[in-house]
Amino acid sequence: MDRYAPRDWQPHEKPSLPGSPSTPLHSNPKRLAYALVGLLVAVTGGLGNSLVVANLPYLQGALGATTAEMAWLPAAYVMTNVSMNLLLVKFRQQFGLRAFTEVFLVLYALVTFGHLFVNDLSSAIAVRAAHGMVGAALSSLGLYYMVQAFPAKWRLKALVLGLGASQLALPLARLFSEDLLQIAEWRGLYLFELGMALLSLGCVLLLKLPPGDRFKTFEPLDFLTFAILASGVALLCAVLSLGRIDWWLEANWIGYALAASIALILAGLAIEHNRSNPMLMTRWLGSGTMIRLALAVTLIRMVTSEQSTGAVGFMQNLNMGYEQLHSLYVVMLIGSIAGLATSALTIDPKHLLMPLIISLALMATGSVMDSFSNNLTRPQNLYFSQFLLAFGSTFFLGPTMVFGTRNVLTNPRNLVSFSVLFGICNNLGGLLGAALLGTFQIVREKFHSSHLVEHLTLSDPLVAGRVQSGGSAVGSVLADPSLRNLQGIRSLANAATREANVLAYNDVFMLIAVIAVLTMIWLSIRALWLMSTTKAVAPAPSVPPDGASNS
Repeated sequence: MDRYAPRDWQPHEKPSLPGSPSTPLHSNPKRLAYALVGLLVAVTGGLGNSLVVANLPYLQGALGATTAEMAWLPAAYVMTNVSMNLLLVKFRQQFGLRAFTEVFLVLYALVTFGHLFVNDLSSAIAVRAAHGMVGAALSSLGLYYMVQAFPAKWRLKALVLGLGASQLALPLARLFSEDLLQIAEWRGLYLFELGMALLSLGCVLLLKLPPGDRFKTFEPLDFLTFAILASGVALLCAVLSLGRIDWWLEANWIGYALAASIALILAGLAIEHNRSNPMLMTRWLGSGTMIRLALAVTLIRMVTSEQSTGAVGFMQNLNMGYEQLHSLYVVMLIGSIAGLATSALTIDPKHLLMPLIISLALMATGSVMDSFSNNLTRPQNLYFSQFLLAFGSTFFLGPTMVFGTRNVLTNPRNLVSFSVLFGICNNLGGLLGAALLGTFQIVREKFHSSHLVEHLTLSDPLVAGRVQSGGSAVGSVLADPSLRNLQGIRSLANAATREANVLAYNDVFMLIAVIAVLTMIWLSIRALWLMSTTKAVAPAPSVPPDGASNS
């Protein structure tokens, strides 16, 4: 029997898409087991990058690296992770789900084990790049396990939960990673990740996914396209990750990398556009529907950068440590879980734009609330606003995925194209948001700092009094009046810098709110237009006896 020949499936067992597992009937205990394994695998895949992102300052000291050098760790992960769907979808289709599951989980465990032997920055970057490649497989694997846990009538709910589970990794990493660092410093993070990888491997070996159809899909030209597109996207990720740190117009490599990225991406798309059997359906990706979907996902992901780039950065700028921020991380986690659960319970394929509008409205509200912060703001003042932002950041994911897969079901050849599009928009949207907001914060801090400093003159009695009080604070240590005066000036300069940063972060929060509101208005207009055009279509008239008809 031809191993690539489609099997004879029962109607309820037939795989919904090429490369996906069949869906036989399961007992309730087995469905629960599939749900737990799916959650474990999805969170394990997300923790790979989240543990590093949440602890960059601590890892910087352990590796003895600069801030710019440490930024290459998360950048290397995204550079390799974002393009892997070009190959992973076809790998599942040709070699089967079980091979996909076992091969990539073993690779994931081996790469995680390699983290324990990392002693310098260059090897750490190499390991993070390898981790990005194998980690890309775990999100889809967790999704497939979650689908097995639900009956056919709740398949959309399974899709939402499977996709959103990996989004819980970052708030989880922030909650307990400090404890891991105290146990075994930076190796504690990797030991925990290795344990999760081995636990996931054991679970998927004990509870295998049902088989699916296999197809011969790979062509030699696929690997050339992948090499060109992956290189171009990787260079773009590097520019977005390092641009605000090395600064956009000062580092020559940024311009060279951006130019090469554009050339490589265009070359890869040109090859695919002219192939008889392309891997990427460029004409479908260039349709108005997919362009609007890509733009919406990218904009929403930019808005969700508020939590990582905005609120957490703002609190850390006010010298808030892990102990002070722990309760805020708990609120973020609760908000993410609530948004995910609400999305699964309320998703309706007939109304997919409304959840996006609601998500943006909630995130805009939270950002506006945060924009009134000051130097006395503490984590408890941000509980409600960050809950809204965390809720919105997971509430929108399911509907966008369903919207895209609805278009894929009509033509399964579009599966690779949609997987790549959705992955790139999610990853690049987050990078673009962090780059934009981080750059905006730096520019506004310089503006506010210059504005504040130009009003600080020693001829002002208030300024002179502040300098004197700052010097008096160290009077018992410094006997020299000139040194005390210098210390008072430094104290005032630090206070001015702190206030400039507070004002800059408020501007960032307001910018996020503006982006969210504009995106919400655009989607609302689109939803109203679709409603009006749908209602305007009159039912087709009956055919008259003489056979004439109206078109």
